[in-house]
Amino acid sequence: MPYLGTKGLKASDIRRFNVTGSTSATHTLTWVAPTEQSLIVTINGVKQQEDAYSVSGTTLTLTSALVVTDKMEVVGINDVGTTVTPAQNSVNLDKLATTGTPSSSTFLRGDMAWTAVSDTSGLSSVQTFTSSGTWTKPSGITKVIVEVQGAGSSGRADGTYPRGAGGGYAKKFIDVSSISTATITVGAGGAAQSANGGAGNAGGSSIWSDGTNTVTGGGGSAHGTVGLGAAGGVASGGDLNINGQGSSPNVATEDGHSFLGFSDPYAGSLTGSNQEPIPGYGGGGGHGYTSYPSRVGGDGIVIVTEYK
Repeated sequence: MPYLGTKGLKASDIRRFNVTGSTSATHTLTWVAPTEQSLIVTINGVKQQEDAYSVSGTTLTLTSALVVTDKMEVVGINDVGTTVTPAQNSVNLDKLATTGTPSSSTFLRGDMAWTAVSDTSGLSSVQTFTSSGTWTKPSGITKVIVEVQGAGSSGRADGTYPRGAGGGYAKKFIDVSSISTATITVGAGGAAQSANGGAGNAGGSSIWSDGTNTVTGGGGSAHGTVGLGAAGGVASGGDLNINGQGSSPNVATEDGHSFLGFSDPYAGSLTGSNQEPIPGYGGGGGHGYTSYPSRVGGDGIVIVTEYK
């Protein structure tokens, strides 16, 4: 009977090997012995010290060969020192000594404790402003990337042909850990100029202002002098600042674009709802003429990408 608290050995765990009539020092066991300490070797009833033999796998080697009248007995424990590798996917949670409660929202730490996932950092949400307003920080947001696109100016309408200029674009990474709100200004595209009305109208600036950071995409400028184009809007306050593209007085020139939008080459005779919107945001409006109005500039936009 095993002692209380110990595992009782089964008959299959204990192996016995007897040798008589041998004159050899080397003998082959019927099991793999892991160490000399796992064996009890007796010759003629006398227990042999561990330095009197060695073992390698199933091979037992005595330091001196037996004589023909010797009787050797070897007793060993078959399982001592062996390694058991569980089969793949065979260990369940009930076999692990863990604390806490496993669930879809917990993970197992190195100290075997089920712990709630607290790190949810990364991209969380995006807010897009196409009109002025207030950005309010959502719960858990610590950082934002702000993109500010100014509006484009409208084209000129008279005997010259310059279109409007593009608005400026600024992009900035901001730590908002201590910022809760920001004032958002979205610039409106420069109003169309009436037929034969002369210079177009400037686009409005788009601005992010949180009391610490001011990021501005300036609006495209109006034409100041006949025969000259208009200057693009100036960007400032960003980690990246790209001024809007100015326009040339040449009707065939492709210019007046913004970072987030394109300009329109001319308005034609279309007005009001018949004019298609300028692609994207912040592009310059098409030119008019003495007999038809110019086209309104593209509106600005402010995009706030939020991270936890």
